[in-house]
Amino acid sequence: MEPVDIRVVLVATSHPGNIGAAARAMKNMALRSLVLVNPRQFPHAEASARASGADDVLAAARVVGSLAEALAGCGYVAATTARDRDQYFRVIDVREAAPRLLAEAHRAPAAVVFGAERSGLSNEELEMAHALIRIPASAEYASLNLAMAVQLVAYELYRARGAAVPGPLPLAAPLAGTQEMERLYAHFAQVLEEIDFRDRTQSGTHLMARIRRLLQRAELDQNEVNILRGILTAVQNRRRTAGGAEP
Repeated sequence: MEPVDIRVVLVATSHPGNIGAAARAMKNMALRSLVLVNPRQFPHAEASARASGADDVLAAARVVGSLAEALAGCGYVAATTARDRDQYFRVIDVREAAPRLLAEAHRAPAAVVFGAERSGLSNEELEMAHALIRIPASAEYASLNLAMAVQLVAYELYRARGAAVPGPLPLAAPLAGTQEMERLYAHFAQVLEEIDFRDRTQSGTHLMARIRRLLQRAELDQNEVNILRGILTAVQNRRRTAGGAEP
């Protein structure tokens, strides 16, 4: 089976055994790229023991200090969640997510993000994803062990790779990466400040968070990000030409 450019990203994993078990699950399903964001203990003997034959995946794992660093260079990003629905995020079933991840991985590295065992992913971390993956489970006890969740997602990816996976769309630009999106958000916030466009809600603190979620759901490609930043720059230039005050 040909290699696939999909990163498995584990955020703030507290138990080293889960890291090893996740590496084993990945190797079972022909995934190789493991990235660890601020693990509590790694490397660790228990991680090596639980890897059980996947020592190469474990040895090649990258340890980074932030989720943004883990996602650098990626296009499509999916994050795992226990939520059935969310008013801000697109939530998709794991079986639906697998072929989409594979198709996007033809164009640029894709990523699946898993949160800490007890707390999962924060809202700020979820905002870096284009969609959230839900693994169906009994309503009586829907909490999955971290390594088990990795195994189920990896299995669906492996299963989908056995079917006809669509290649890249002709002449399609790759999705904008995390760094490009962060620059767009910073530019957006700067222009909103310059034109004095404020959050009119009672708390007055949610405007940029909602804009971020809106644009993440839109799954912008690099050309679209450039278009939006060009529009923002034109707004700034027009204000200055008309005598608008510099920020």
